[in-house]
Parts: sequence; structure tokens; C-alpha cells
Amino acid sequence: MILLYILYPNLLLTDNDRNKGYPTTTNLSTKVEPSSNHSSVTELSTTKKVVEKEPLENTRPAPAVEMIEQPPGNYHRYDTQLKHIAFGIAASSNLWETRKEYIKAWWRPQETRGVVWVDKNVRTGRNEPLPEIRVSQDTSKFKYLNQQGSRSALRITRVVSETLKLGMKDIRWFVMGDDDTVFIVNNVVRVLSKYDHTQFYYLGSASESHIQNIFFSYAMAFGGGGFAISYPLAKELSKMQDMCIQRYPALYGSDDRIQACMAELGVPLTRELGFHQYDVYGNLLGLLGAHPVTPLVSLHHLDVVEPIFPGMKRPKAISHLLEAAKEDSASLMQQSICYDSTRYWSITVSWGYVVQILRGVMSPRELEMPSRTFLNWYKRADYTAYAFNTRPVERHPCQNPFVFYMSKVKYDRPRRQTIGVYYRHKKKSRYCRWRMASPERLDSVVVLKKRDDLRWKKSPRRDCCRVLPSDKNTTMILSVGNCREGEISELQTTKELFVAQM
Repeated sequence: MILLYILYPNLLLTDNDRNKGYPTTTNLSTKVEPSSNHSSVTELSTTKKVVEKEPLENTRPAPAVEMIEQPPGNYHRYDTQLKHIAFGIAASSNLWETRKEYIKAWWRPQETRGVVWVDKNVRTGRNEPLPEIRVSQDTSKFKYLNQQGSRSALRITRVVSETLKLGMKDIRWFVMGDDDTVFIVNNVVRVLSKYDHTQFYYLGSASESHIQNIFFSYAMAFGGGGFAISYPLAKELSKMQDMCIQRYPALYGSDDRIQACMAELGVPLTRELGFHQYDVYGNLLGLLGAHPVTPLVSLHHLDVVEPIFPGMKRPKAISHLLEAAKEDSASLMQQSICYDSTRYWSITVSWGYVVQILRGVMSPRELEMPSRTFLNWYKRADYTAYAFNTRPVERHPCQNPFVFYMSKVKYDRPRRQTIGVYYRHKKKSRYCRWRMASPERLDSVVVLKKRDDLRWKKSPRRDCCRVLPSDKNTTMILSVGNCREGEISELQTTKELFVAQM
């Protein structure tokens, strides 16, 4: 016993010396309440009782272990609403008469808040559904040395700061865009609701052109696609922006000046892939038909590309698309893939926009990759100059897709689902020698879908698509929605279908 009394204090002193200068478990963790999970609580309480019953003689006391606080979930939402967002739109007086039609397509009078900033006064009708229009402040005191650009970049750079100085009440976010940028307003709210508006955030996306991203920066939000700045960051930017602009007289545009100031503030770009610069030419079918699994936030360069719906003028085509957005904006352009097992067709749906049907079986890995219906911003560049994976347009006459564009979408209240009708875009096709059913016999596709306003509060996943029986040989009926347990996109034979239904 005397020997034990001598050794025990020595051991305690040795442990204290060893831990001196190092943080303890208590310092590294934070106390939280035990989990509300019933089984977990039972286990903890049972363990506690067992420990209490153990004899303490000849045993060292167990060190106290504290529960470590769990990190917040990835999809913690904030109560950001449309009224908390101020849009700053950079416009040109020279192009105003054309481009104001794009703004009228997405702007919601009495709901959306913001200002259009122009270089000089423009004319507007008394009842035109447009934001307030203001003339930007004079920027002649700033140097501009880029010979390929325009001095208008200086005034556009200051759009966020000038909008901030208007003193709008209860603003959490500033969203910047051009006069040819179209915003899907509800999806802007959905994306911004993921972030804490009291922190410094700079949200946006890069260009589709790898060369553009190299010339400017992969760390830059391209302004035409739109970007968002939280209110505290906008305040910090406004304090130093004029000095910052003076330090970069050789930069080309407004968005690279914004990024240069963000670099000085130490705020990186938080990427949101739903902001689309669309530095491309030609037909957007390949891009919009295989949209990434993220909310569609914006479209840009609509004067450069072809109308997204054939046969319509560009502003009318945008208004037509936004009619579908009224019924289910969360699912707009979201892709789903399925197969017709009896006719061996591959089907891809871009909800609210287009349905494409191909003969044969093409894997989901290929179908979710945009087909190159468009050209690079640098027309001499090939497919390696894109900042994402693409696939070539099929040249074989039997593998060309049959394209069905959205005609109308309506909400069926009794069944609580949307009904979309898509008509085939009829154009002359080359003769196919394959001895199999041809989608050319179809005139229309009907897409049924239950609206899911909470889809972006869950982990991202592509919708699933199913082929339903149809009474008409000229109409295909599809059901699109959340994937069921165990459901994947694959071609099922008749035998597999029978087993799955058992």
C-alpha cells in the first residue's frame, strides 16, 4: 500500500507535464445536447449505468469525453425572399429598344426590386413593365488603357456600388446582370437561400469557353451570366472600389475589375453552375437539352445565338419558356433519361423545353453530355476549347435525334401534376436503313410531372423518366419525377419488366 501511494502521485505529475502546452479535448469541442435519437440515448444511458456499477478500487478514473458538435448540413436554408434581392442591370442606350424586351420578359413589377443603369437617358412607355431607370455616374476620372475594350466597362463595374448607395431597405443580396441577361427569378431566390447573407459571398460561374477563362480568369464570375454579392461584401466593395479601379486601368471589362477587387478583399468565387454566360454561337439545343443538375438561374447572349424555340423571335421564345417556369420553375430545363424497351429508343427530356428521341440505345453517361449543336466563342477553336465535356452531333442518318419542342404546360389540380405537350419539329431527314421503329411516326409527346418545390433542399439527383402506355400511335406519354427506390436509367427487356412488376 505504501508503494502504491508513492507511485500514484508520480504518475499524475508525469501526465500533467506531458499535456502541458497542448489543447485538451474540452478546448477542441463544444458541448451539445445529446442526440434525440431514441436508440442512441438508450445506449448512452445504459453505458452510463454500467460504468457507475463498476468498482472504483484499483482503477484509474476514466477521462471525461464530451460530444463534438455536428457540422451544419449542406442544405441549411435561410429565409431569403425575392424582396431581399436588388437587381442591378447594366444597359446601353444604343441597344435599349431591342434589349428592353428581354428585361420585360422576366421582370415582375411590384415584386422584383432593382435599377437599370444606362449611359444616357432613354425613352420608355408609361405602362411598360420595366424597373426604375437611372443614368450612371461620370467615370471620366478613371483611367482606361485597354485598346480592345470600351470605357463603358468602368461605369458597369460600379453598378453594384451605385445600387447600394440608393439605400434600399431590407436588402440582403445584389444581383448584377446585363440588359440581355434573362433571370429565372424563383431560382435566383432558391440559390441565394442556400447561403448566409450576413457573410461575404461572391457567387457566379465561369465561361463555357476555356480560352475565355484563360484570358480572363477561372476565378471570375462572368458578368453577362450574372453574379450575386452579399450585402456585407457589397458594403466593403463600395468603400475601396474606386481606388481598386485605379489600380487596374489595363483590364478589359467590368467583371474582371470586380474580380480584381474581390482578390484584394480576399473573397473567392463560389461557383453556381446555373448562371450561364453562354459564350457560344449557334443553337443552344445541345446545352439546354443536357443542363447540369442545378437550378437554371440565367441565360445570356441571346442576341448572338439562335432563338431557343424555332420559328419564334428571340424575346417571344424567352417569354414562351417562362410560361413553363410559372408552373414549375424548380424543374425548368432539368434532364431526365429513359428508354422505350419495346422499340429500343433512347429518350431524354429537358423539362419545359424539349424532348429528344433517338433510335438505338445510348448510355446515360453520353446523353447527359451536351451535344455540339453550338460553336465556340473563338470560331477557329475545336471541341477541346470548351470548359466542359461535349459529344459530337451524330452524323449517321439513323442516329439523328427527333426533337419535340414544348408547346404548352398546364397544371392539373385534381391530379396535382403538370401536363406538358411537346410537338415534333418537322424537318427533312435522310433515309435510315435500320429495320426498326422510327420516332418519325410520332407527332407529339405528353409529359406528366408532379411538381416538387423542395427538390433543391435535397441532395441533387436527376429526375427519372418512364414510358407509359398510349392509346394513340402518334403520341408518346412520359412520366417524369423523383426516382423510386432502386430505380435507375437503363434499358429493360420485356422479361426484366415482367420481373420488376412481380
